[in-house]
Amino acid sequence: MRLSYRWAAASLLVLTGIISGCNRNHRKVVAVIPKGNADLFWQTVHAGAVKASREHNIEIVWDGPPNETDISTELQILETMINRHVDAIALAPSDREALVNTVNRAASEGMPVVIYDSAIATDKYVSFISTDNFAAGEMAGERMGEILHGKGNIIMVKTTPGGASTTAREEGFKKVITGKFPGIHIVDERFGKAVVATSLDVTENMLTAHPNVDGIFCSNESGTNGAIQALRSRGAKVKIVGFDWSPTTLAALGAGQIDSLVIQNPFQMGYEAVTACVKAINKQPVQKQINLNPRLITQQNLNDPDVQQQVKPDLKQYLGG
Repeated sequence: MRLSYRWAAASLLVLTGIISGCNRNHRKVVAVIPKGNADLFWQTVHAGAVKASREHNIEIVWDGPPNETDISTELQILETMINRHVDAIALAPSDREALVNTVNRAASEGMPVVIYDSAIATDKYVSFISTDNFAAGEMAGERMGEILHGKGNIIMVKTTPGGASTTAREEGFKKVITGKFPGIHIVDERFGKAVVATSLDVTENMLTAHPNVDGIFCSNESGTNGAIQALRSRGAKVKIVGFDWSPTTLAALGAGQIDSLVIQNPFQMGYEAVTACVKAINKQPVQKQINLNPRLITQQNLNDPDVQQQVKPDLKQYLGG
C-alpha cells in the first residue's frame, strides 16, 4: 500500500513538472488581422509584425480578407481568432462600425485587442496605433495648393465608404483646399473601393466628365495606381498627389509622372502593434494611442537614404520568398 502511494506521488510530481514545463515553454499567440492582403502596404505591415514576433519570441497568425471591402470575411476571421482563444489580437478594422460588437466581445472575454491603421467606434481596446491620417490629408492638400499655385480644378479618387483612416485623409485634404485655397475647386470625387481596376475606371469616368482637370488627389495606394494608369492611357498632363507607395508609384514618381506621395510607415505600424499586444499579455503599461508621422516624398527627396530605407524594407528577410 505504501509502495503504491509512493508511486502515485512520484507520478504526480512528474506530471506536474511536465505541465509546468509546458506552460513555461508555451509561446504566446497573437493574431494580426489586416484590412486586406493585396497592397504592398499590408505586406510591409506583416513584415514589421514578424520582426516584433521574433524579438519577443511569440507566434503570430497573419490572416486577412483578400481586399479592403470584404468586411464580412474580416469579421469571420476575427470571430475565428476569438474562438481559437489566441492570447491577443491586432486588428485593422475595414469599417468603423461593423466590427464593434465583436471587438467588444473579445475584450469582455479578457482578450487584449490592439487596433491599428484605422479607428473603430469603441474604446474597448488597449492601444490604437496609426498614422495621423487627418494631418496626412492636410499635408497632401498643402502640396496640391502649392503645385497648382492656388487655382484650378481637381478630382479625388477616394477609397472606401466607412474606412476611418482614408476618410480622415480625405477630410484633412478638403479642409486645406476649401479653407486655404479658394481658387481650387473639387469638381468630382468617387470611390475606387481599394481596387486598382475600379480606381482606374472611376478616374477615367471623372476625366471624361471634367476634361479640364488640373490635379488629382488619391487617398490610398490602389487609387494612386489606378489614376496613374488612367493618365497614361490618355497622355494627359495632370498633377497627381497620391498616397502610400508601391513599385509602380515609386517608378512613376521617379519618372516625374506624378508629383508626390504622402507615405506612412507600415513596417513600424506592424512592429508597434505586435509589441503593444505583447505588453498587454504581460500586464505591462500600454500607451492608449500612438501616432506615427506621415511624410511627403517628391522626385527631389526620393533618393535620400532615409526615404529609401522607408520605402524599400527588406520584406524577404521577414516574409521569405
